[in-house]
Amino acid sequence: MKSIVITGSTRGIGYGLADSFLGLDTAVAVSGRKPAAVEEAVEKLAAKHGEDRILGWPCDVCDFAEVQALWDAAVDRFGSIDIWINNAGIGHPTGPIWEQPIESVKPVIDTNLVGTIYGAIVASRGMLRQGHGALYNMHGAGSDGRRVHGLSLYGSSKRAVSFLTQALAREARDTPLIIGGISPGMVMTELITRQFEGRTEDWNRAKRIFNLIADRVETVTPWLAEQILANQKSGAVIAWLTPAKMLLRFLSLPFRKRDIFS
Repeated sequence: MKSIVITGSTRGIGYGLADSFLGLDTAVAVSGRKPAAVEEAVEKLAAKHGEDRILGWPCDVCDFAEVQALWDAAVDRFGSIDIWINNAGIGHPTGPIWEQPIESVKPVIDTNLVGTIYGAIVASRGMLRQGHGALYNMHGAGSDGRRVHGLSLYGSSKRAVSFLTQALAREARDTPLIIGGISPGMVMTELITRQFEGRTEDWNRAKRIFNLIADRVETVTPWLAEQILANQKSGAVIAWLTPAKMLLRFLSLPFRKRDIFS
């Protein structure tokens, strides 16, 4: 039975992945910054899957010692770690960077980039010691170099994560490690909806776009989990919303209306 650690997995895509992996008979360590949120997530998952294969462990990925403690706790519980997913991330309200509160800059970079680096260091060291393992970084808007209006701060952090994934895959080329990225496309979570708090008019306009290109967590994460478990190629980016799939959605627009909010 494979064991998996997912940072930032008390809600959103991380929680969806935990739920999907548990449904595929793996063991999962669920983590998040707030102990109460971890406890709540574990309770919900245990009610569905049983508690034998679940570990809950609070972890702030901006603190290296806490990331190391997460690894140690998971190894103590499961024996070894087969897959580590750096999923923890935060966003910010859309808008030009000069309109961003200065106090929002450091948390975004620390969580999205520094936290991912800390996770990569801890997981790669541990996996090299045990002689196997796969490490995945969560990509996002900006990872592929495309600029998204109003997300220069978030996009910069994710572009750096994409570079990190490619560099790690190269550095680990002669090791038993698998290094990869996860590109879920646009998934409707609080990371997106919070950007529009207090902006009803902007939200109503954005919903039309989201209905075309976005998906629900429960649609995307089961597929991602299956692909991650099956992947044996280092350097791969597991992508849900491919250019071909996007083109198909545009072509089918006159014949099929999508409503992901209903």
